[in-house]
Amino acid sequence: MSALLAPRRSLAIATPAPVEKPVRVCFMIDRLSRAGTETQLLALIRELDRSRVQPSLVLLDGEDDLSRTLEPEDCPVIRLGVRRLMSLTAARAVSQLRAFWREHQPDVLQAYFLDAAYFGVPLAKLSGVKRVVRVRNNLGYWVNSKHRVLGRCVRPFVDATLTNTATGKQALVEKEQHASERVVVLENGVDIAMFNRFMFPDTSKPRVRVGCVANLRPVKNIDGLMLAAKAALERFPKMVFEVAGDGEQRAELERLHTVLGLGERFKLRGSVSDIAGFLRTVDIAVLPSHSEGMSNSLLEYMASGRAVIATDVGANAQLVRHGKDGLIVPASNPEAIADAIEKLIENPMRAAAYGASARRRAEAEYSRDAMRRRFEDFYRSITNN
Repeated sequence: MSALLAPRRSLAIATPAPVEKPVRVCFMIDRLSRAGTETQLLALIRELDRSRVQPSLVLLDGEDDLSRTLEPEDCPVIRLGVRRLMSLTAARAVSQLRAFWREHQPDVLQAYFLDAAYFGVPLAKLSGVKRVVRVRNNLGYWVNSKHRVLGRCVRPFVDATLTNTATGKQALVEKEQHASERVVVLENGVDIAMFNRFMFPDTSKPRVRVGCVANLRPVKNIDGLMLAAKAALERFPKMVFEVAGDGEQRAELERLHTVLGLGERFKLRGSVSDIAGFLRTVDIAVLPSHSEGMSNSLLEYMASGRAVIATDVGANAQLVRHGKDGLIVPASNPEAIADAIEKLIENPMRAAAYGASARRRAEAEYSRDAMRRRFEDFYRSITNN
């Protein structure tokens, strides 16, 4: 048979796979600052793959200079200037926010903190936003009867509550009666690259530096760290303690500092913008908190390869495996912190091994890239349901 008379073969035409549109996510928070939650939010907005997720940002207030300075450049932002929910400004802001949403057409609203949630969550549902998500990343130590009532009022408008630890989910389910299937754990991440080229801690030096990164608030237990320092300095007088952070408790802590006679051996450094630079000077990093969710400071300690001591609250023992990545001590026990410092000083090789193990763990499980993928997958999943 000639080639001209041969039967034709059917040609299969490949159909291109449909291109998924990016999910449009609007984040809402009171204002921006350098505190932990705000830092994680800004990092998430910065890291998101714009082909998968397109962000926008609503600031309930956001008019102060610091908040303006921190606004992301490649993300639409609106400032509503609302400082009190029961005000004419808040009433006027309703139409501003609805106009912003009409322009950017978000598929998801993700609300942080109390006022942003109370204002934005019901309004989003009433404005036709497909999915509404509320973030609760602490263990609710601040929750009182007023906020329990308000929380129950907004809960019917919430499709999912995000928290960053299994402990946080357990608290929401058991203490506030959230439905377990509506609480999703998405863990924080840390910018590993900021902490590259760090030397591991050397606790055999004549002068050992103990550092802490924390806001000066009662829940962070800096007064307990001062008591631990007093005990530790009696055993190792050449140590130096430094705290990077500021806050409402500063005056009270300065008075305690004087009473304990800590002098130059314990320094309240105030706000420190270069946390990586601060941790580079530290041999032992301590987190003495009474309560935590997933601590950003602890993730930074791990990424910097410091020898870590942390109290047994929140996700601390999940992040830092006791005897592998650092030491976990009972909460509200200054003597236990002092004893742990002594153990690290007396065994510098073990301290260095803890730091190296913590660094590897942060790289493998808690990088910003891993965090980004967790959130992107979540947004795709919740909008497809």
